[in-house]
Formats: sequence, C-alpha cells, structure tokens
Amino acid sequence: MINNEVNLNWKGFVLPMIIIASMFSILGFAVGINAFFVPFVKAAFNINTAMSYLVTTATFSAFVIFGIPSGKILKIAGYKRSIVIAFLLMALGMLFIVPAAKWISFPVFLFALFVNGMGQTLLNAAVNPYITILGPEKSAAQRISIMGICNKLSFGFAPVVLAVFMNTTNVQLNDAVAPFYIISCILVLLGVLSYFAPLPEVKAAGEDENEKDTTSVYASSKISIFQFPHLLLGALGIFLYVGVENAILTSINDFAIEIGLPSPEKFAGFTSAAYVIGYLLGIFLIPKVISQIKAMIICASIGIGSSLLIVFLPGTISIYFVAFLGFANSLIWPAIWPLALADLGKFTKSGSSFLVMGIAGGGLVPPVLGLLKDYYSSYQQAYWILLPFYLYFLFYAISGYKIRNK
Repeated sequence: MINNEVNLNWKGFVLPMIIIASMFSILGFAVGINAFFVPFVKAAFNINTAMSYLVTTATFSAFVIFGIPSGKILKIAGYKRSIVIAFLLMALGMLFIVPAAKWISFPVFLFALFVNGMGQTLLNAAVNPYITILGPEKSAAQRISIMGICNKLSFGFAPVVLAVFMNTTNVQLNDAVAPFYIISCILVLLGVLSYFAPLPEVKAAGEDENEKDTTSVYASSKISIFQFPHLLLGALGIFLYVGVENAILTSINDFAIEIGLPSPEKFAGFTSAAYVIGYLLGIFLIPKVISQIKAMIICASIGIGSSLLIVFLPGTISIYFVAFLGFANSLIWPAIWPLALADLGKFTKSGSSFLVMGIAGGGLVPPVLGLLKDYYSSYQQAYWILLPFYLYFLFYAISGYKIRNK
C-alpha cells in the first residue's frame, strides 16, 4: 500500500511510529477526559444524569459534522499539516472550558467539547490512515494494535491527572481553570513539535492523481467514495465498533452495582486490561502467525460467544464476559481500517474521513443500551443488543471487505 517507498529504518519508520503513537495517546487522553466530565458536570452545573451525557454527544457529534471537512483538509494540507491543525483545534476547545467555568455556562462547556471533538475528528482522520500506509498493508493491524495500547493506557490516565487539580467529591468550577490552561498550552506545543517532526508525507498506492499505478486501476474508474461498497460497509463497522466499545466501558460499572458486587469501579479496569492483552497478541502474532483478517474472524466469534454467555449466565459470572469483550474488540478496529481503505487510491484521504464519521456511534449506541436497560430493568437483557454487532463484524471479516463494484 506504500507508494512513496518509506524506508523501514529508524528515521523512516520507527521514529514516525513513536511520534504517531504519542498522538494516539493524546486521543485516548481526550476520550478519558470525557469519561471524567460526565460525573463532574452533573455536580458542577447541577444537572441530571441524562443532561450530563450531553458531554459525550457534544464530542461525538463533531465526528459526523466535521468528518467530510476533515477529508477536504487532508487533501489540501496533507497528513502532517492536518495533524498540526488538529492539535490547535483541540487546544482551542480545551481553552473554551475556562470561560465556561468562569461563567458557569453549560452551553459554552458543550461548545468547548464540540470544538475539541473537531480536533479529535481531524486527528483521527490523519493518524489512522497514516499508520496504515506507513508500512506493509499485511501488518497494518499489528501497527494499529501498538497504537491501541497507547490509546487505552492514556484513557485511564486522564481522570487521574485531572483529579490532581480537581476535587471530584467537592466540585468547584474554578478548579477547572488552571488544568485546562495547562492542557491547552501542551496541545499547542504538540502542534508546533508536530510541524517540525520528521514525519514523511506518505501516500497510498494511486493516491497521487498524476501517478499511473496498476494497483489503483479499480479506483481510477470511480468518481465518488460512495462507489466503494467495502468502504461503506467498513464505515458501518466503525460505527458499530465504537458504539459497542463505549457501551461496554460506560455500563460495566453500573452492571456491577446492579448485581451488588463490591468495588464496582474495578471492572472498567478489567475491560481495559483485556484490550491491552488482545493488542499485545496482535503485535506478536500478526502477520507472522495469523493474518489480520483471521484475527478479526476470531475476535468477532469470541464476541458472539461472549454476548450469549453474558445473557444466559448468572450476573456474577456474566460480568466477567462483559469485561472479556475488551479482548474480543481489540483486533477488530485494527483490521477494519486497512480492509476498508484498500484499493481506494486517490480517494484514500476522503475514505479515511468517511470512516472517522463512523466514530459517532460512540455517542449513539450507549444511550440506546441505557434505554433498553430501563425498559427491561436489567443490563443482562439489554446486552442482547451486542449480538448483532459481532455478527456484523464476522460478516465483514469473511466477505464484506471483498465486495467491489465493477
């Protein structure tokens, strides 16, 4: 998939990998901040639980609204400059939290998270295809697994960092001023460093419209990303994946409380640990032992089996299978990206932004799970929603990614 012959050495491969890994860590930290904000805004702005989940909606709605513009920015500015712009947008969003705190304005707070979400949208649209293109296509899932570890570790680190500045048991909005000035400055600094970082401007095969490449013959006959069925199906896969991921992470602690388990907060940690184990296996096994396609088939199958066990086993046992879904999920995202971006040629950047729009599933699926939980008065019955998701992942891994228009 590499078109510009990036050298697989320290400067051409390893160093860019490290730099991009730091960016995945920033994305994980940003999502972790959202997880911290849900209980924070409830107390700080004296709002109910439903209103507090607008924090998630404000961020994830940006992935839909700013998804296509992100693709246009990528095409005009390239990956490197787009990364710089993304950091500046995220910094601006974090900076807006300061007046929101000073004015005690929940709408301004949501606007701040939306702007930050715009930055996350553009950064996702840049770094995911970048890490896919940076090395051989057959090992793309391996590289994305490394990025996944950085992302998930930073997710858990964010609440810890904010708790240093902010008392979660006695919320004071003024406490949000200092940390978000600091975070904004750090993001601006990262943007500047990204501009000067030795990141080669990689391109997928056929992405250069002036280039003749036999690998992009399929794309050369197309005029729109909507003519790529495997991309559209991949975007749906991303939507479902991020939806199920966030549904699990946001519900498992409540599920533990529902069934009366002690120390319910530890179960989200079990889920994150399961993710990391799955990512580590992906790093060591892909592509030498198994292909990224087979890894996705295995993970989807584990997800199907675990979903059934969650519903039918006693709650005190089934909750561990909810956590185990972190393992099932781990190699699905890393596989969908390279499969969905394959053969896009000059449409690679637009296709990437379209996939990023699917991340909006993280803001839509968890509330549906919550509605089902209220309807059935049971998380176990609500978890039936997970089964069709994993069936879809299995379909995409077996045949969905192969579908092409003539």
